[in-house]
Amino acid sequence: MATVFILNGPNLNLLGQREPHLYGHETLDDIEAMCRDHAVDLDLEIDLRQSNHEGVLIDWVHEARRLADGLICNFGAYSHTSIALHDALKACDLPVIEVHLSNIHARETFRHASYTAQAAQGMIAGLGPTGYRLALTALADLIDA
Repeated sequence: MATVFILNGPNLNLLGQREPHLYGHETLDDIEAMCRDHAVDLDLEIDLRQSNHEGVLIDWVHEARRLADGLICNFGAYSHTSIALHDALKACDLPVIEVHLSNIHARETFRHASYTAQAAQGMIAGLGPTGYRLALTALADLIDA
């Protein structure tokens, strides 16, 4: 069974509380439950993690290189600032899908560019928690290919 790491960055631990008009009312636990249910349908094992610390996220990308078959990332604001996360993704040699709950292209200009998306096979933005389910489906296809 293929393993997919789902890595979430800063402030995603506040989902359901922080700016629900942008991010919705679902919590990260709700998203994890949805992902676990969908992963069963796709015959995937998932490992979902969240950290507010860039170095921890980098360490997890390095760990995914050894232990995972694919990676879904929502690095939040680090997507727009972290060349280090970009470089870690490039080095992990795995299929990567970036997810954003909100449409980053319809928000502040500084959110329009994502360093980390440049190291991913694709990005899903603006579809709320459904983006994670779609990313799992896409990643299953990439892993099978």
